[in-house]
Amino acid sequence: MTLFPGHRLSWLRIKNFFIPERLFLLSFAGIILVGALLLHQPFAVHGAPLSLTDAFFTATSATCVTGLIVVDTATKFTFSGQLILLVLIQMGGLGIMTFSVAFVTLFAGRLSLGGRDMLEATFSQMPMRGMRRLLRTIFTATLITEMVGALLLSLRFMADMPLPRALWFGTFHAVSAFCNAGFALFSDSLVSYQGDVTVIMVISALIIIGGLGFIVLFELQHTPRPFRFKTLSLHTRVVLQASLLLIVFGFITMMLFEWGNSLNHLPWPKKILEAFFQSVTTRTAGFNSVNLGMLSNGTLFFMLILMFIGASPSSTGGGIKTTTFATILSFARARFKNREHTQIMNRTIPESAVSRAVTIAIFSSLVVILFTTLLLFTELSGHSHQESRGLFLEILFEVTSAFGTVGLSMGVTAHLSEAGRILITMLMFIGRLGPLTLALAISQKQAVKYQLAREDLLIG
Repeated sequence: MTLFPGHRLSWLRIKNFFIPERLFLLSFAGIILVGALLLHQPFAVHGAPLSLTDAFFTATSATCVTGLIVVDTATKFTFSGQLILLVLIQMGGLGIMTFSVAFVTLFAGRLSLGGRDMLEATFSQMPMRGMRRLLRTIFTATLITEMVGALLLSLRFMADMPLPRALWFGTFHAVSAFCNAGFALFSDSLVSYQGDVTVIMVISALIIIGGLGFIVLFELQHTPRPFRFKTLSLHTRVVLQASLLLIVFGFITMMLFEWGNSLNHLPWPKKILEAFFQSVTTRTAGFNSVNLGMLSNGTLFFMLILMFIGASPSSTGGGIKTTTFATILSFARARFKNREHTQIMNRTIPESAVSRAVTIAIFSSLVVILFTTLLLFTELSGHSHQESRGLFLEILFEVTSAFGTVGLSMGVTAHLSEAGRILITMLMFIGRLGPLTLALAISQKQAVKYQLAREDLLIG
């Protein structure tokens, strides 16, 4: 006989509520809460403390590795404040991966079937016995990559500043680049190092490695030698090929539109370097070495596309992901050629994966449309229609950057209203966890076992 049946029932309800999937999301939100409270303290900033809204905005931007800022990181935050930001960036970029692997490893028995399938899909269907090895790879790859990047950047910064400051700047920017955060300790981001081969190439390498995803790094590390591209898994091949093509695409568009515009004052070798860097950083990181206000509308349009696509699964970046984009393109090509199945690199993609890709793309598009509409209302309600038309692109750019956790801005962020800052804060969180949240929400529901009567519908 149970002495306290009511208490037992309450405990079971609490236990069932804190399933690993929800605990994962709540833990992420908890990091933001703690970070915001710390950034709100006087010791974190110079001068007046940040408002709670700005503290939450900054903490969310750092934890969601976005890089949008409402105050100047270089001048507003003390060393303690910058250190808090660095910890949030590292936990946001690395933590979201380790949390996922840890939950799969430790709580696999409690995961719902849908949630388990989703996480296995996220980690390229890696067998459970490989999760601990993946966890070690994540820590090892992160530590080594960031240390090498920090050393190279520190050596370069030593020419411009004292050794202790150079070491701190090198470490901060290495972590920020690898985690695709885009936070910089220079007020102009990296514009002052425009054309600097060492800084640009080291930051670019860190961004690319962080954006590939730990699954890809794990497989590349454990691939038997001699290395052969065809022996890699489909996931890794798609990620590598899509990442390369998107970098080349961004580079070409940057060269076409900016050669005689924002890059006009540079010699041709530096033009090539800057076009490459801006292509790399646009999809995920948010650093900029050119003045975004000088870019042409054509460049900004293609930057919107790159920001929306983002990085690769299980990486430190955001967006709908390269594999989602590749799957949708292949699906459209299959339908155009009247093929029944979607194929990539001589492999048939399961219908469930195609459906998931389309769902994520539609969901992401609707979120961008919704928040753009809301920001147009909150930020432009006091302007005439003629005045506000010029700001439409800037608002759309800001929303896409926040959702893709990129961090590039055309100068709108610091001038957002209170409501606008809250909306962007929400959007950064949704952008980092949105597709995952959607998949988890769907996984909690029972699959429908029946089918209604069919009827054709005219399409197109």
